[in-house]
Amino acid sequence: MSGIKFSSEQMDKLKNAMNRASMPGTGSVETAMVNMHTVSESEEGDGWDAQGTNLAKGTYLRVEEDEMTAWLYLAPPDEGQIYTKNELITYLERNGVVKGHHSSNLSAMIKKKVYDREILVAQGAECIEGKDGYFEYLFSPEEYGVPKIREDGSVDYTNMSALQNVRKGDKVAVYHYAVQGTDGYTVRGAEMKVKPSRDLPPMRGKGILRENNIYYAQSDGKIEVKDGKVDIQNVHEIVGDVDMIIGKVEFFGDVIINGNVESGVMIRAGRNIEIHGTTGGATLFAGGDVVLSRGIQGGGKISARGSVFADFIENTTIDAGGSVQSNTILNAHINAKDKVITTGKKGVIIGGYTHGLKGVEVMAAGNDVEVKTILHCGYEPEAFERLVDVRQRERDTKDKISELVETMTDALREKRMRGASTSAMTEAKLSQWNKLKDQYFEELDKIGRERETLEEIMEESKGASIKVDGNLYRNVIISVNAEQMVVDRNTCFMKYAAPKNIIEGTVIVHN
Repeated sequence: MSGIKFSSEQMDKLKNAMNRASMPGTGSVETAMVNMHTVSESEEGDGWDAQGTNLAKGTYLRVEEDEMTAWLYLAPPDEGQIYTKNELITYLERNGVVKGHHSSNLSAMIKKKVYDREILVAQGAECIEGKDGYFEYLFSPEEYGVPKIREDGSVDYTNMSALQNVRKGDKVAVYHYAVQGTDGYTVRGAEMKVKPSRDLPPMRGKGILRENNIYYAQSDGKIEVKDGKVDIQNVHEIVGDVDMIIGKVEFFGDVIINGNVESGVMIRAGRNIEIHGTTGGATLFAGGDVVLSRGIQGGGKISARGSVFADFIENTTIDAGGSVQSNTILNAHINAKDKVITTGKKGVIIGGYTHGLKGVEVMAAGNDVEVKTILHCGYEPEAFERLVDVRQRERDTKDKISELVETMTDALREKRMRGASTSAMTEAKLSQWNKLKDQYFEELDKIGRERETLEEIMEESKGASIKVDGNLYRNVIISVNAEQMVVDRNTCFMKYAAPKNIIEGTVIVHN
């Protein structure tokens, strides 16, 4: 730019451009230098700049660093001259601004004679992301509804349901196809690509029919989603009570009883059991979960691979593969492979034995008359003793196999040496040893599975604790793994764990 002279007015305008370029978000100093060069070129040739447009001296173009917007500073034309819109567009394009021209602003600058200030004249387009295809379920895929909290703080399990029923022909799902996004661009014409959106394969499952993008139920039954598959299965529902006249209910799917269940009744379900009335001393077996809206009492027994939910549990034995949750637990014997949790305002456990492999969480434990109440978490002492025994039996069996294989190897070596003269007694022994070897390996496999199960229990019990978020009464026995202690005085808000095989109690602090 040496040899180029500027008037004082032009120098002021160029200084303003430089100042604007140095401010955050207004472009770079390099941009201002380009603008300065553009202005200097406009000094040459009777008012015509190097871009072939008749724009007055001091006109410049500023492009933001991200190249998404461009601003035009238009100096007033010389007396007797006018600008045209095409002239401004030519100026933009020859300065590299080739896309996103703001037509209405350019027209307004000409029509309203907008000079001596920056006006937005071009704007790029941001990328618009697309959306992958997805299934919209017309039923709630959650396993259970949320229990209702009563005014007294207890939990109402009557509104919980493990079942969502559909009728044949009901719409169960709608597939929404993928929507492709839109590419973006800068004012200088650079393209910005978006990631392509993808469609999902058709829905899989049992009992559903597809028509275009809509899925319908092919039969009445319970609907649920497992591993991305929709499954509709039949449900056995009983309206009324189940008494000793009926005696036994067995069904491979879900069983719903909309009445009471009397003592002595046996109910066996391949999936879930729901009882919406009271439950006496019945025996319940479930391949899934058990939901008792009004609780159970009277010496009943529950065995569930899943979890057990009940309003109250009294004088009942429960073995659950998941958790056990109730408002009140009285004189019960509970064994849960997950947690035992009492809910609601009272949330109390009084009497009996309560074991949760991963923990026990209660609002209160014991009472003023000091009923013996045992709370246990972690692995049970018997499980640890069994693990020690299993590991020893596994070592002994391996030793037996080694000795037997060595004996058989010697016998086979002797057989090869004797050939046809091998005695019948040796042949009989080899046959007997082969059978014994197979028995040893079968026993070793069985022992190995038992050891793995017990080791899994030990692993899952790590970090188990007993949490009492309210009153803890004297004579309650706290037991963690193989350790135990007796509470010698009434206390509250305590948490117990045994990280170093010694029970440690800490106070629960509420923020």
